[in-house]
Amino acid sequence: MNWENIYLGCFSFGFLTSFAALVMHTGHAHFHGHGAHGPAGGHAHSHGGFSKLNLTTLSAFLTWFGGVGYLLERYSTFGFMIALVIAGVSGLGAAWVVYTFVSKVLLRNEKAMMAVDYEMVGMLGRVSCPIIGSTGIGEMIYSHDGSRRHVAIRSELLVEIAKGTEVVVTRYERGVAYVRRWDELSGL
Repeated sequence: MNWENIYLGCFSFGFLTSFAALVMHTGHAHFHGHGAHGPAGGHAHSHGGFSKLNLTTLSAFLTWFGGVGYLLERYSTFGFMIALVIAGVSGLGAAWVVYTFVSKVLLRNEKAMMAVDYEMVGMLGRVSCPIIGSTGIGEMIYSHDGSRRHVAIRSELLVEIAKGTEVVVTRYERGVAYVRRWDELSGL
């Protein structure tokens, strides 16, 4: 086996791996696993950071290493060692560019998801749809992480709660937040 074939094999493997990753990620918003669960119990997965050594950067390295190495081996008058060094440097450069782009541009707003980010107990909100009757279900609007959200609510004390009342979540079960009036808890 000669170096042309090795370089061509690296290029082919890297290119096919990159193409497969592109096809698999088409339509997805990000490059890492899914699986965070909301406030209904469950757990949240931490995505940590984007590692420098991963399939994306390895594919970029192999594609550029193989492509540049093949072209130098086939068409240049450089010796084997010079071509190998140039191919290696170009592969490392491509991997670094891909890593920098993904980590600094595509994932710049990503953050680790923690279970505490979805903790409903203690959340303060305002009733948007009143609780009518002792076992009725209403709705509460609250702010979390800079966005406005809503959740189904029931009265913890089995009383009616009017629209516009400020409430606090005292427990959360099966997608329903049990609330009490804020003025009852705060003593106002």
